[in-house]
Amino acid sequence: MQKITEGIDKLQDLLKTTGCRKLFMVIDSSYQFLNIKERIEDITVSKVTFSDFTPNPLYEDVCKGIDLFLKENCDAILAVGGGSSIDVAKCIKLAVLAREGREGLIPPLVSERLDIDGKRIPFIAIPTTAGTGSESTHNAVMYYQGSKQTVTNDGVLPDYALLEPKVLATLPLYQKKCTMMDALCQGIESWWSVNATDQSREYSKTALQLITRYWRSYIFDNDRYSASQVMLAANYAGRAINISATTAAHAMSYKITSLYNLPHGHAVAVCLPAIWEYMLEVRPEMEVFSLISRALGYDSAEKAISGFREMMKELELSCPVAINRDRELDVLSKSVNPVRMKNNPVFIDQETAWKLYNQILS
Repeated sequence: MQKITEGIDKLQDLLKTTGCRKLFMVIDSSYQFLNIKERIEDITVSKVTFSDFTPNPLYEDVCKGIDLFLKENCDAILAVGGGSSIDVAKCIKLAVLAREGREGLIPPLVSERLDIDGKRIPFIAIPTTAGTGSESTHNAVMYYQGSKQTVTNDGVLPDYALLEPKVLATLPLYQKKCTMMDALCQGIESWWSVNATDQSREYSKTALQLITRYWRSYIFDNDRYSASQVMLAANYAGRAINISATTAAHAMSYKITSLYNLPHGHAVAVCLPAIWEYMLEVRPEMEVFSLISRALGYDSAEKAISGFREMMKELELSCPVAINRDRELDVLSKSVNPVRMKNNPVFIDQETAWKLYNQILS
């Protein structure tokens, strides 16, 4: 069972609890600018640092981390950063513990739940954005031979998620917007996912209510308390998708990210209202749409969709502009992962995806 705690001052005690002797730190390029860096450096334990990976981590990057972890004989992991740092740490942990080693990160084994005892390597994650919720999921993403691989294993869920909202104060404004929208979309998608449970719905509801209440003061006023609430909301959204997984908005966003160079949260957010509108037309009787709308502060799904679009305008997050529309629509509609589409409450085939992308693109 993962433990959630808040405040960088708790880190030393957490490490004592784990019995760590030599800590393997996975950090990204933002680490040197963090306002909690000195507090992390002050912890009294031997440390080995790994940062040799790209923002979209490659299998080869992860292998370098595996080699360093084993060479240095580390016994615990601390990941500090956005989703990439935490994902790399998860992949390293899986490869170190699995009998299959690094082969478990690539096809065909990547599709299987390999047998590992995650408790053998204590794992603490400190997110530095309020968005991905990766600190509370058992999934990780890396790329192998140009293809995205999703690594899933209960044993890579961090034992501790340490939330420190002060790290959000210095984030670039656009990054704050994109990561927050990722959390909001995760909360919405998790709620309507066919895999949703009572627990995941409660997590989603909490995430949506917190973001609805605090997003403006977090984004526009850089208010610290609001930041803490949005960071908590992102964590709840992460816990929700850890149970339910994401749906069509995420499935349709990935090619938008690569084709138009839009950050993930921005790409998901431009997809979601068009998909929700389509599903409402096909299945207007679905109660989940009303429940989500009320959590967002609206008395109907139609108003919630309109409100979502107004929020995007206020955040100045616009839709991507097509250059060669027909070619791009063809590429986009053929790119969607059918596995993620299966989580969606309304079936979306390739022809429907084409029509939705045509609405999404400017």
